Amino acid sequence: MGSNSLPCSLVHVFLVSFPGQGHVNPLLRLGKRLAAKGLLVTLSAPELIGKEIRKANQMSDEPTPVGDGMIRFEFFDDEWVEDENKAFCVGEYTKHLEVAGRKILPGVIKKQEEQGLPVACIINNPFIPWVSDVAETLHIPSAILWVQSCACFSAYYHYCHGLAPYPTDAEPEIDVQLPSMPLLKHDEIPSFLHPTTPYPFLREAILGQFTNLSKSFCILMDTFQELEHDVINYMAKLCPVRPIGPLFKNPKAPASNVSVDILKADDCIGWLDSKPPASVVYISFGSIVFLKEEQIAELAYGLLDSEVSFLWVVRPRSKDSGYQEVVLPDGFLEKAGDKGKIVRWSPQEQVLAHPSVACFLTHCGWNSTLESLASGMPVLAFPQWGDQVTDAKYLVDEFKVGIRMCRGDAENKIIAREEVEKCLREATSGPKAAEMRENAMKWKKLAADAVAEGGTSDRNLQEFVDQIRSRCTLMPLENGKQQ
Repeated sequence: MGSNSLPCSLVHVFLVSFPGQGHVNPLLRLGKRLAAKGLLVTLSAPELIGKEIRKANQMSDEPTPVGDGMIRFEFFDDEWVEDENKAFCVGEYTKHLEVAGRKILPGVIKKQEEQGLPVACIINNPFIPWVSDVAETLHIPSAILWVQSCACFSAYYHYCHGLAPYPTDAEPEIDVQLPSMPLLKHDEIPSFLHPTTPYPFLREAILGQFTNLSKSFCILMDTFQELEHDVINYMAKLCPVRPIGPLFKNPKAPASNVSVDILKADDCIGWLDSKPPASVVYISFGSIVFLKEEQIAELAYGLLDSEVSFLWVVRPRSKDSGYQEVVLPDGFLEKAGDKGKIVRWSPQEQVLAHPSVACFLTHCGWNSTLESLASGMPVLAFPQWGDQVTDAKYLVDEFKVGIRMCRGDAENKIIAREEVEKCLREATSGPKAAEMRENAMKWKKLAADAVAEGGTSDRNLQEFVDQIRSRCTLMPLENGKQQ
């Protein structure tokens, strides 16, 4: 990428992402919003995901104009050697990335300055708290993009600082009461905080960010004031949180086609166009959740028995995922006929905004949660682990836009086809469906208002941009360039 095509006058913000689809996507959305406000944004991530992104998208080496600014990509070599005979281990990779990243990232940042593009601020997301240390050693201000809810942020914060009792090995069913939040049952806290979690390395990775909070001058959150009013106000007294979401709604650059999807979306909009309004159930479990084969079969039979139309994202499993390829029941697609469509990946934002879609059967990851709320889309909550179980609690009990189908994989229960059918019918027709749709439309309006010019999230983001710019003006100038 030639730096000659980049205007040195633009303030440069450098974003560093953990290499996961649910991490890169919101960081790219933040990058687009910052670029739209006149900044030069570089999105950086390990080559592990960079090669997948390049494969799925037509990416230019040149910076892409977005609003008044520009966005570019710079993937770095993480020195990870893939072993075809060994399943990929996230915990092992996370440790490796920290060692490699601490060594490699400073050189990547310094190279920007050598090209006449000094970095004014570094922003990272969860799982890579060491990026704040790198920024500190380089004397560059840093910020965090928190990609879960403020409620989950509060849960981790209180756990990290020992401010409330949590489930333990001795008492695994303690319910958790935190300030300005509803009571969370033991299986509604972010599951990484439960002693039975099979992912303790992810708990440690996230908590690492909380021990490093003082190194960041701002914690940007992909949520909005009106959605989590009480807990945002409470946490703002404890640390510099700033809600700026939902990031996927970008009124200043809605048509920007810069994408970091690791799978190319299949064309399904034409099929949706052929369906009546509010008649289709959209089913997607995101980029990392895999259900047991028995559960997939029960979902499939429940769909057939409910007689609803459905668009189902059945993602191919990579050879190193440790899971077998998804197998749908024999004759399933033939029986579904034109009522059903299976795709490998979907343009989810377009699908959720489509008038033929009645509800979203989701794993309740925060990206999908925000996208459904901001699209006015009711949900069928099918959480598995992590923040998904907390998001499901809020979608059903607090935001009142959902029906709970399960309580997460800790429940260790297969949801039978009869229950699937009952929930599908309830979510697509009758008084409950109408009530959820009405509530969802209220959140859609509040989300749109928040990101509109002068809205709460827009003001917060503008204040953040102004803060970065003011820090730049305080720095000495050399050869007319900001340092």
